[in-house]
Amino acid sequence: MNHSLRLAALTLALSTTVFLPQGWSQTSGLPADTDGHDAAASSAPLPENALPDAPGQSSSSSTQNQTPADAATGQQTQGQLTDQQKREAAEEQLKKQEQQRVMGVMATFNTTSNRDAVSLTAGQKFQLFFKSSTDPWPFTLTVFSALIDQAEGSPTEYGGGIGGYAKRYGASYADYFTGNFFGNAVFTSWWHEDPRFFQKGTGSKMSRVLWAAASTVWCRRDNGSWGPNYANVAGNLVGSAISNLYYPDSERSVGDTFQRGLTVTAEGAVGAEVIEFWPDFVRHHRRKQAEKQARQQAAQDARDAQAGKKPAQTPQP
Repeated sequence: MNHSLRLAALTLALSTTVFLPQGWSQTSGLPADTDGHDAAASSAPLPENALPDAPGQSSSSSTQNQTPADAATGQQTQGQLTDQQKREAAEEQLKKQEQQRVMGVMATFNTTSNRDAVSLTAGQKFQLFFKSSTDPWPFTLTVFSALIDQAEGSPTEYGGGIGGYAKRYGASYADYFTGNFFGNAVFTSWWHEDPRFFQKGTGSKMSRVLWAAASTVWCRRDNGSWGPNYANVAGNLVGSAISNLYYPDSERSVGDTFQRGLTVTAEGAVGAEVIEFWPDFVRHHRRKQAEKQARQQAAQDARDAQAGKKPAQTPQP
């Protein structure tokens, strides 16, 4: 199994199973700038066209729950803001995004649900790249990815023991770093593309699945329009080509290079699905917990009534 795909599988497994215990439900990992927009997501109507719309074109219900700062930004188009105002607004958005985590662990710094998010400057794109690359989350995932490679003895040229594990760990993290550097910082600045994933949050489940999957090849541009995500695909391929500098000869073929780059692109789609639907998982779990508590309280009230005690106040879901 390719290490990049394995990394995605680890992310998916952690994100969709650990939330089940009650204690995890207190850490939803919702993007910091949602401000409750997910609460209306399930009831928002789906546009009639077959393909999912861009977030900025779908339901406007999220604007009702925006913070005053976000609302003020939304009242002006990016063309009406001065360069200084754009930088300040984008900096405020970044501060929120850099606090975002799923389960309090999985970093989702490159995610926003703000329909009117101001485009990032080139410097801010590099800032976001550096923050995500130096966060403990990718280092933690790389630990497990390298352990699996070590158990499989892949690549065989790396050998075993601590030395072999160190090589596998270094190669895995270097793959992530270079792809992130070119795909989310260099090329996005060059081609004026936004490196962030814009959560859809509304519409049918299928439209949201398609939206999240398409995010690896379709993105928002700095001028607010949408188009092919050249930076992401090219960044992954360039990162894969650079990896030939440290991978053994047996994995330096043209086919191996393209396989690694395209697999990382597919990995991004898996991560986008997790981020898109994580608020739904948390909301579902909390609802089930509230229903369970209500049933338990009702049973306790019935027992108290039989014993002649005053029923306790039923907690609100």
